[in-house]
Amino acid sequence: MVTADQREGESGMSADVPGDAARPSRAGRNLPAALAVGLLLGAGIVAALLTYRHLFIGIVAAAAALSTLELAGALRRGAGVRLALFPVLLGGQAIIWLSWPYGLPAVLVAFAITTLGCLVWRVRLGVEGYLRDVTASVFTTAYVPVFAAFAAMLVVPPDGGFRALCFMIGVVASDTGGYASGSLFGRHPMAPRVSPNKSWEGFAGSLVSGVVGGVLSVGLLLGGPWWTGALFGLAVVCSSTIGDLMESLIKRDLDLKDMGTLLPGHGGLMDRMDSLLPSAVVAWSTLSWLLPG
Repeated sequence: MVTADQREGESGMSADVPGDAARPSRAGRNLPAALAVGLLLGAGIVAALLTYRHLFIGIVAAAAALSTLELAGALRRGAGVRLALFPVLLGGQAIIWLSWPYGLPAVLVAFAITTLGCLVWRVRLGVEGYLRDVTASVFTTAYVPVFAAFAAMLVVPPDGGFRALCFMIGVVASDTGGYASGSLFGRHPMAPRVSPNKSWEGFAGSLVSGVVGGVLSVGLLLGGPWWTGALFGLAVVCSSTIGDLMESLIKRDLDLKDMGTLLPGHGGLMDRMDSLLPSAVVAWSTLSWLLPG
């Protein structure tokens, strides 16, 4: 069996793209397609936040549902895991939509009820693999809709549209700085057995761009002092990096290169949500502490 490590190689180049057609970047992606998709998605999110910020909750809910389906498919292909998909999808939507008017208590209650639903729903398939499937179902619920609910809660305060923009800017700045610095200067792998292309030089680039992005966005959009923006940027860079490494671990454990094929140049939607999901928790928590609404 060819593993994900062997497919990517040390340089990150895809082994199954012939010739010069759709030549990937060092990260193994079709860079023009990735940029076009990223700009299109980003423009839609910014437009929603600057017009009617609560549209962002619908975007988050839709992204969480699609990401859940992708993760369920990846778990089934890679490990034969059968999620309790109906309660995970239904409960995930309840978690996100109830977080808007009722906050964290509603997230906790909806998560507990979803967990109970997973336990009961999986009974119909019998004993074999019960604990494995229920555990994966609860993990998926926590990893996708619960984390995503923190992004939805960012838009609740009167300045919530700007808070969500700071979150998006922080993650994009971290990813962009890390990609550019890693591609140009990357020499020392950060976690070679997990993500061969992630380097300490790339992480340094993420730190610089993420902190600068945090200072500028928090200062200009929320009126916060520079040091709050610096702390916010630092926290988002760390959570984005950890999220990327976490998803790399999941994909390598499942022997998959991508979670899906929905987004040209990116792979699946979950391949773009990896840094956003944990960063939503960190962004909401950091802004709630530094700049309570």
